[in-house]
Amino acid sequence: MLDAVVVGAGPNGLTAAVELARRGFSVALFEAHSTVGGGARTEELTLPGFRHDPCSAAHPLAVSSPAFRALPLERYGLQWLHPELPMAHPFRDGTAAVLSRSVGETAASFGPRDAGAYRRLVEPFLPRWDTLVRDFMSLPLTALPRDPVTLARFGLVGLPPSTWLTRRFRDERARTLFAGLVAHVMAPLGGLATGAVGLVFALAAHARGWPVARGGSQAISDALAAYLKDLGGSIHTDYEVKRLDDLPPARAYVFDTSPTALARIAGFGNHYAHYRYGPGVFKIDYALDGPVPWTAPQARAAGTVQIGADSAEIAAALRAASREHRAPDTPFLITVQPGVADPTRAPAGKHVFWAYGHVPNGWTGDLTDAVERQLERYAPGFRDRVLARATAGPPELAARNANYVGGDIATGAVSGLQTLLRPRLSLSPYTTPHPAVFICSSATPPGPGVHGMSGHNAAKAVWRRLRQT
Repeated sequence: MLDAVVVGAGPNGLTAAVELARRGFSVALFEAHSTVGGGARTEELTLPGFRHDPCSAAHPLAVSSPAFRALPLERYGLQWLHPELPMAHPFRDGTAAVLSRSVGETAASFGPRDAGAYRRLVEPFLPRWDTLVRDFMSLPLTALPRDPVTLARFGLVGLPPSTWLTRRFRDERARTLFAGLVAHVMAPLGGLATGAVGLVFALAAHARGWPVARGGSQAISDALAAYLKDLGGSIHTDYEVKRLDDLPPARAYVFDTSPTALARIAGFGNHYAHYRYGPGVFKIDYALDGPVPWTAPQARAAGTVQIGADSAEIAAALRAASREHRAPDTPFLITVQPGVADPTRAPAGKHVFWAYGHVPNGWTGDLTDAVERQLERYAPGFRDRVLARATAGPPELAARNANYVGGDIATGAVSGLQTLLRPRLSLSPYTTPHPAVFICSSATPPGPGVHGMSGHNAAKAVWRRLRQT
């Protein structure tokens, strides 16, 4: 009998399996697709030689992740590549606010009226970033805080809505960039703990950057898989699990799946009936005949580029998708251009580029024209660079990855109490009604992103049980 079976080979499932194997437990991992990766894959979606990331591409949380930093992933081929600027937010006048590795450069891009306010916001936390991120991402009850004072100070700043936090800024440039940071988790700007979301992304950029993985996000998953095999774990792909009886006997079962799928497979009935899924996204992967012709020079050097005229436009786009259940007329876009740091992604002189905007959960329309109109405002001539495009709305995203219910790439709404208490109100969010069944997906704390910490935290709960039995 195996000690543990893990279902789902996304970053969290892979990390959970590695953590258990590192501690001497026998582990087998089962994945429905032909390759491992989940939200961290790389595929030729458009033309031969153009390597696209179907979901995540830039990795501020991965490079800062306590789980990943404790593993020898570089030994298995993972190499982080840093663009000159982690992120830029261009404006219609050809200028841009930036998120730089340098706090000073970032503050200066906001203008003199907000430079000091930004410094006062981030500088108290930056020297303690490694400890803070460990405490922040290890909660709840998986480890005692190493620096409870700094964590408490962070909570006082971050738990209120981001709209409260941005009141300290006097001009729109800083407010707009910060609103865009919050929108990475598709949360309404006025929601609980949205200030923490924006602050985490900003601090991550200053502390460790927003890199891409050389060759594509698949490199993260492949490194985890190779390490797992070296530890004696086994990986079984093209293996769809429809019920627990489909799996071999084991002392524990760990699911990197949505709560909905887990309830169906394990027969938990309505246990997760109140779990909410958030807005979906409409994503376009492009093969380009050259770099994106951004008007703002800073955007040409940035790995990630946010597109939204101001904080009001960003808020309206989020509100349309999450509350008004319609596609926004002017979508807020998150875009990534890996080629500014990694020329291996495309043939010489060519580029890959992706962009997504928020849409209602399960939306079946086509946002391509709205996305490209928005891009043309900040990069005139963009359409002329397009060699090929691959579009994916909520139905296509859900078909590619069953965790993306209705196109929700966060595997659950990041709003209200569910921002912090997911998938249920519980002091042990990784456990389930069955004592041998656990959940480790992004539906559990600390939530969405390629960081492996949900898998790491769940593995702790699993090995504690295994040592008791």
